[in-house]
Amino acid sequence: MKDRLGHALELLLGAISGTVLFVMMMITAVDVAGRYLFSKPLAGGFELTEMMLAALIYCGLPLVSKRREHIVIDTFDTFMSKRVKRGLDILADIVCTVALAGLSWLLFKRAVRVAEYGDTTSVLTLPLAPVAYLMGTMIVVTAAIHLWLIFVPHKDDDGKSII
Repeated sequence: MKDRLGHALELLLGAISGTVLFVMMMITAVDVAGRYLFSKPLAGGFELTEMMLAALIYCGLPLVSKRREHIVIDTFDTFMSKRVKRGLDILADIVCTVALAGLSWLLFKRAVRVAEYGDTTSVLTLPLAPVAYLMGTMIVVTAAIHLWLIFVPHKDDDGKSII
């Protein structure tokens, strides 16, 4: 069950991220073509790109966390036992869970304020609250993934579980 849920989450967030990236690419291509061929850039292209970039980053963060693909410095790993490395991984996941939970609380507070004020983009007047809520939600999902990773054994390079 857990594995199917994780796989479904990867597929969903991967599809969303891929779609957002493709649309960003198309907006950029239309904006550049309009700017150089017709001396008329795409109105609001920069705003759309900014909003989509936020969506792309925050939807990608849970994927990176679930796959354990964050940047790591493993200079001293050769000197540590597998148990020590696992303990450090658990500590890192605990710190990430707590930090991301705090960050999500701050993001949701900000999203509520943005929604109450009715903040919009300046050119297209698109509401900013949905983007802020998406960011908060994806941080909660990422925190939940790090919490889950505390209890999932890591695999070494040979595919064997590390205690």
